[in-house]
Amino acid sequence: MSEEEGRTISFFEKFLPLWVGLCIFIGIIFSQIIPGISDAINSLSIGQISIPIGICLFLMMYPAMLNLQVSELKNLGKNPKPIILTLVSNWLVAPFIGLLMVRLFLQPLLVPDSIIREELSVAVILLSSSPCTAMVLVWGWMAKGNQEQNVVNTSLNTITIIFGYAPMVTLLTGIQNIPVDWILLLVSTFIFIGLPLLLGIISKRLLISSKGEDWFNNTYRPIVGKISIAALLTTLVVLFSMNGQVLLERPDLLLLVSIPLLVGFVIVVGYNVIMTKLFKFKYREAIITVIIGSSSHFEIAIATAVAMYMANSFAALGTTMGLFWEVPVMLSIVYLGRYLRKRGFWKT
Repeated sequence: MSEEEGRTISFFEKFLPLWVGLCIFIGIIFSQIIPGISDAINSLSIGQISIPIGICLFLMMYPAMLNLQVSELKNLGKNPKPIILTLVSNWLVAPFIGLLMVRLFLQPLLVPDSIIREELSVAVILLSSSPCTAMVLVWGWMAKGNQEQNVVNTSLNTITIIFGYAPMVTLLTGIQNIPVDWILLLVSTFIFIGLPLLLGIISKRLLISSKGEDWFNNTYRPIVGKISIAALLTTLVVLFSMNGQVLLERPDLLLLVSIPLLVGFVIVVGYNVIMTKLFKFKYREAIITVIIGSSSHFEIAIATAVAMYMANSFAALGTTMGLFWEVPVMLSIVYLGRYLRKRGFWKT
């Protein structure tokens, strides 16, 4: 049994929405009992990037980059149709569906405040433009999909996101007439994607050569995984402590950004299910295509929003809702896939 086939969903991953809700509550409490916490955190910054949050975001990203398996990319030619269909969904369908959701649900009539409207719009665009590279390995295992395809696809996404993320976000925000600092966007992409990826490749090779692959997979990765979880929870508490007063005054903001995200998810999932049926995929390839083609990389979205708009922004707040809804949506896809398989929707 390979490492990925032997993975199970962890206690943390299973109850991710609960932890996010708890972090929201703790953050709001901190915002009320620690006056000036937002100013104190912002004072420890380089440019617009808060140093404490930047460190946490880096620690969130690094473990995900360890999933890159360059050696698996040689298998791209074995069965290219699912890979191509997933790339089309990740880089064409999902981003423009996200833009459509922005135009439908975050228009001036529904969100009169221009600052809130623009930053929540950017949050939706950041989430819809970021294909997942980490937790889909778990969802694919749970759905009993083709894990070789899963590893190849996630490795390919890890590489393409380096080159495609900033241009896609720039394109979509430009279509929406939202001004963004593209230089800052490129810098944040390099800091929170490029550097963790480079460090991941180097450390993986060094540690496997010195300690062996078994130690790397069964000892090192679980340790950095726990550090990543701690960094994620810390980031959430800090974000909501800096936005606590805003949430108390405008609790509807979370609903405003959740509606376009959820409707967009439903449309993209439906598209991928239909396309896998039209292309006559077998179940194991179809379910992986649906899972990867419908997921988003919330860590990258949060990191980019913080770098571009600072931690106490509506954009950073909005991207956390992608994190909140990720597990319920992906679990729903797993159970939907199992149901459709029993009904004979895909070939077996």
